[in-house]
Amino acid sequence: MNTIAHNPNTSMRRVVLAVAALLSLHITAFAQNPKVDVSKVIDAEKAFNRLVERKGIKDAFLAVTDPEGIVFKPRVIKITDFYSSIDKQPGALKWEPKFARISANGDLAFTAGPYTYQNDKTSEDDKVFGHYVSVWHLDAADNKLKLLIDLGIQHPEAEQEELIDFKQPDTSKHTGPSKDPFAGKGIIMATDKTFNEELTKSALASYKEFLSPEGRYYFPGFEPITGPDKIMKFINNEGISITASTLNVGRSSSNDLAYSYGTARIKKGDVVSDYNYVRIWEIDENHRWNILLEVFSAVEQ
Repeated sequence: MNTIAHNPNTSMRRVVLAVAALLSLHITAFAQNPKVDVSKVIDAEKAFNRLVERKGIKDAFLAVTDPEGIVFKPRVIKITDFYSSIDKQPGALKWEPKFARISANGDLAFTAGPYTYQNDKTSEDDKVFGHYVSVWHLDAADNKLKLLIDLGIQHPEAEQEELIDFKQPDTSKHTGPSKDPFAGKGIIMATDKTFNEELTKSALASYKEFLSPEGRYYFPGFEPITGPDKIMKFINNEGISITASTLNVGRSSSNDLAYSYGTARIKKGDVVSDYNYVRIWEIDENHRWNILLEVFSAVEQ
């Protein structure tokens, strides 16, 4: 077992980022929109699933995507560009949200859960199992959530039913919207880059410092792992080391939920492979951004 050394420099940088996050906020009384409910993103995801059944994969993605929505095929590409360029995609795709959050003002949300894909609808022999992660963004024009990021991992069929974890926004952690939304986005960018820098020194120490107590880890070939202790045990047992680079980030205007994505090169034992990553960040009561979910998607050439 590797020793997880505490790095005081990392903690200090976290404090600096937390102070910067606090200073960038417009400190006012913040009332949650009473219409915001986590069921809104769950309903959007379920409606998307039904649309896939009726119209097929390609047309359903084109119908629900945000204008800036992206997929990783294998690198970042707009959903509209990718699905507009391919023929109708065959097969049956089904999924079910099991893990979901929405920001206090409802402009950013995500769901995650198991999926199955079956190329031949008449045969049970070619089913593919895995987990998806979807990030949703509110379209102010029609007040509907649109798909902003979609990716997933494959793994063997799950042995146990996954527990549902849907939570409403915790308004006790929130302050008023930032006067300068670009400053808020800059904090997420700096936090993601800081985490990536620390990963090159010690993956275990970095996750110990940045993971939310509810953190989840999605890695190809394995069922999702929940909780910092189990995640760090997995990273240690698999001999994982990571070099990553941030591509882009986004944040809710209520400053409680954010995302980042980028590229990573991961050494697992003696094997080195390229991946895309997406992280979901949540803010805590000390104004520190913690990783609530991280997913690595293999780059398949």
